[in-house]
Amino acid sequence: MKKKLTRGDFLKRSALYTTGISSGVIITGMVKNNTVKASSASTSAHPYPYDSLDVEELRIKGHDAYWEGKGCSYGAFKAIISALSVKVGAPFTDFPSEVMTYGHGGTVGWGGTCGAINGACAAISLVSDKATADAIGSELVGWCTQAEIPTATSNTYAIDGTFTHNDYNMDLASNVSGSPLCHVSVTNWCVASGISVGDKQRKERCARLTGDIVAKAVELLNDNLAANFAAVYVPPESVATCLACHGSAGVNPTVSSKSECIQCHTDAHFQPGVGTPKKKHYSFEVSQNYPNPFNGETTINFSLPTEESVTIEVYNLSGRHFKTLISNRRYQSGSHSITWDGNDKSGGRAPAGMYFYRINAGNISKSLSMIKQ
Repeated sequence: MKKKLTRGDFLKRSALYTTGISSGVIITGMVKNNTVKASSASTSAHPYPYDSLDVEELRIKGHDAYWEGKGCSYGAFKAIISALSVKVGAPFTDFPSEVMTYGHGGTVGWGGTCGAINGACAAISLVSDKATADAIGSELVGWCTQAEIPTATSNTYAIDGTFTHNDYNMDLASNVSGSPLCHVSVTNWCVASGISVGDKQRKERCARLTGDIVAKAVELLNDNLAANFAAVYVPPESVATCLACHGSAGVNPTVSSKSECIQCHTDAHFQPGVGTPKKKHYSFEVSQNYPNPFNGETTINFSLPTEESVTIEVYNLSGRHFKTLISNRRYQSGSHSITWDGNDKSGGRAPAGMYFYRINAGNISKSLSMIKQ
């Protein structure tokens, strides 16, 4: 027969149970607090240690991380942090790269600062004090506005199958964005290349851009580690022109920026008497070759808004260079044409098949396909 629980027994048991729980809470709390303290001790000494990384290895990592589906900001950050987690260890082993997924498309698709710049600068800030992070970050952003991206290195890696994720092994058009903004960068590239923003080629362009930005960031960090870092970026003349009026010391002190104003504002915004900067052109017209398909000769027509040095090259379907039609030849603004006789660089007849011709004019380029019968 089960013994009846008296009030006294109940109170005794409750006291023991409560004491046990309290002890458990205290012990558990001590363990948790010790864990937190140990973790804090290992991650509190900012800036965190940096060791030299392989620039080209990181270019590949950045490109491939983009294709994980979490965006350019995540891709740039993960490439650098994952490499440091292997070479340095803690605290980089504890950083979730997903913290940077918001940066895609210039912050969740709003076209602000390029996500790859955002992710790379976040990694730079982890291993640098503020003054150093500002200097390296500013140099990186400036480089991004003036470099032809995708770089020739990234295009070569794609063609040669060097990238681990290599679904598009073709040469892509390169251009100078003139701006760190995703909206401007992507728009100018789409205009220059004739490719839609939703096309897979545009996404591959951003993957190569991510790799290129990661590579440049690592190059700058390596230089800083070796005490060889020196800023070389020079802002466009139009920046000084605009800020002469709109900067903190101007007659209309309304702007604080390092960006080139003419990317977003028309010439009407510039004050008379200050000097209107020459507006850059980042697009030009290239017509489909005619006839196409062709058997003998075919003609390529193009027009330029300003005088430029022009190079036209032909590639075969596998992306290999086939022939240079013109190289660094100066053309005035206006309409022009060039004829390809269908021969390769050795003078032999080109076999039937699909080819691509790429026109570079100054800092912009465009590629189109053609078929030889």
